[in-house]
Amino acid sequence: MEYMSQEGYDKLVAEIHELECEEYPKVKEALIEAREKGDLSENFEYHAAKRAQGKLISKIRFKRRVLQFARVLDTNKISAETVHLLTQVELTNLGTGSRMAYTIVNPHEANLQEKKISIKSPIAQALIGKKKGDVVEVHVPAGIQQFRIEGISQL
Repeated sequence: MEYMSQEGYDKLVAEIHELECEEYPKVKEALIEAREKGDLSENFEYHAAKRAQGKLISKIRFKRRVLQFARVLDTNKISAETVHLLTQVELTNLGTGSRMAYTIVNPHEANLQEKKISIKSPIAQALIGKKKGDVVEVHVPAGIQQFRIEGISQL
């Protein structure tokens, strides 16, 4: 079972709908057109369309499987005392003095442009269960970095 936000759940449902109702008919039509061009053993367009269909079906199955085990986490029942899934954390990098804020989310919702990091990332793993004012050491590819938690808020 994987917990996610309502926003993430709704986005996943919309992605599945788009893949099934918009993308799949296009791929199916391309397959039909390629099949009509004759000999299938040497028909590159047919083989490319079959590969595209296989990839799309695989993607739909994966997203449906994620949806099957997804549970929406009620953010009203989440405490802002400690860091956990669906909390926003304000940090100060003690090495550089820079400040940043991240929201800890399910791996399927992670998006660095939106400042959403996966709960399975090294930074999130180090922050889970910590409180405001705590200093944490994070093992990242660049080495060990220290962060101080400046604030915690729920979504």
